[in-house]
Amino acid sequence: MRRKKSAGRKESGPSFYHISSVSRRYDIHPQTLRLYEREGLLKPSRSEGNTRLYSEEDLKRLEVILNLIRDLGVNLAGVEVILHMRERIARMESQVGEFIDYVRRAYVTGRDEEFESRRNSLVPTAPAKIVKVDGSR
Repeated sequence: MRRKKSAGRKESGPSFYHISSVSRRYDIHPQTLRLYEREGLLKPSRSEGNTRLYSEEDLKRLEVILNLIRDLGVNLAGVEVILHMRERIARMESQVGEFIDYVRRAYVTGRDEEFESRRNSLVPTAPAKIVKVDGSR
């Protein structure tokens, strides 16, 4: 069930969904959602009464899981491997981005003229023409 919004007031907090709402929305049995949680594929938060609460991020992850299972025929073990690889790739992309920012700050900032002069100092050349050689001679 979605958190209700008060009339005339904007809600700033995230929305959460109960297992029954998620089950209906994605046409999946609640026990299957519980299985995904036991297998570590989903990690919904819990209310004070220990009710599962699915966030928008949980729903996006569920959509990926269902796509892998329903559309691509991947089993749960494969889904787990794919999800871990996706997380690993995201971490690596973040690290590469941080490294590029570091290089820019350390080596490029304040040296714009030097790098621009080096870039302009390259001599442009025309692409070579391809000539067909007859191998029967």
